[in-house]
Amino acid sequence: MTGTTIAAWGLGPLLGIMIFLFIFRIVLTWYPQVDGNRFPFNLVIWPTEPFLIPLRRIVPPIGGVDITPIIWVGIFSFLREILLGQQGLLTLMSHV
Repeated sequence: MTGTTIAAWGLGPLLGIMIFLFIFRIVLTWYPQVDGNRFPFNLVIWPTEPFLIPLRRIVPPIGGVDITPIIWVGIFSFLREILLGQQGLLTLMSHV
């Protein structure tokens, strides 16, 4: 087992979990009355907020809607495809 294979096994679930958390975060924006400091919502908000804060400085809300979680879903999906997809870098390196 190579280091590339181990990295792919660890990176795949991590990227998948982050995509799921950001999608759940998008759904939570539909319910502004939700208290983000209460369980179970804090399990979604605390890991995603460090990614959202810097991006919010660059991308302002559009029409009052925060689109930064959508951008992060795109970024993590892109990374997952580039690294672990059928023609991904780590996938191709593990078959060499």
